[in-house]
Amino acid sequence: MSTTSAETALVPARTRDIAVAGRTDSLRDRMGRRLQHGGWFIAPFLALFVLFVIWPVLRGVYLSFTDANISGVGANFVGLDNYREALDDPLVWDSLGHSAYFTLLVVPCITVLAFLMAMLAHHIERAKWLWRLCFFAPFLLPSTVAANLWQWLFNPGTGMVDHVLGIETPWLTDKAYAMPAVVICTLWWTVGFSFLLYLAALQAIPDHLYEAAKLDGANAWHRMLHITLPMLRNITGLVVALQILASLQVFDQAVVMYDFQPGPEESTRTFVQYTLEEGFTSYRVGYASAISIIFFVIIASVAFARMWLLRKREEGAR
Repeated sequence: MSTTSAETALVPARTRDIAVAGRTDSLRDRMGRRLQHGGWFIAPFLALFVLFVIWPVLRGVYLSFTDANISGVGANFVGLDNYREALDDPLVWDSLGHSAYFTLLVVPCITVLAFLMAMLAHHIERAKWLWRLCFFAPFLLPSTVAANLWQWLFNPGTGMVDHVLGIETPWLTDKAYAMPAVVICTLWWTVGFSFLLYLAALQAIPDHLYEAAKLDGANAWHRMLHITLPMLRNITGLVVALQILASLQVFDQAVVMYDFQPGPEESTRTFVQYTLEEGFTSYRVGYASAISIIFFVIIASVAFARMWLLRKREEGAR
């Protein structure tokens, strides 16, 4: 091949390299301009995020390796001693067990109840807005209001629950009923959020699917089993994941209902409550930080497991 032919053959390759470089530079310039102009809009959020999220997390990780007290003076580096003590602390495992027990009670109940409420609000013909308002309104209440309300309802002797049911149940004084009382309060207070998610998902299901099923002779049960439930699979996974993460962090209602005490025989002391007790009652900030880091790892593991399962399901659907 002659020199002229070789140079001619290299021209398209050089042209492609120049075009790719031009596109890269152009993309880099566009991204730079967008960041330059849009950066001012996200700067306040980033500043607050770093100040109130990133910095406290990093500070907590550092304190977990020290014997710091609440005053913050004279903290000594102790390495992994706090973590070893936490793993050997029976109260840590007891409080984690209480949080897990609460989660096992709440998540299935709230998922089923929210779905049934959404089905009712979606298919009812009269006063739809009233039903939706009644189902969602409790979620707007502060946690302290909801907990104080149910503390009064469960009050032995004068509580409305025992009066209406005609029974005498020691809701707030017996270990067997203490956590179920917190669960009932939580269901009434938080089911509105999951109800709203289910209702939005039901409204997004195309009507022609139900019409085609009716023409094929499918009854209401078959339509729900083969259309509604499969179409709500993703939203159900979202509801379950959100409720697991929220239930593991239960604190407000359990503390307020029992007047900032761990309940009868310490049966309602949750993981978050025990962490705060160690940090602000026993003044062991370093140890409390180690417990909170362990809890953070547990919560993050649940979240990542949910993401992994979702990705696997999407890959299987393909």
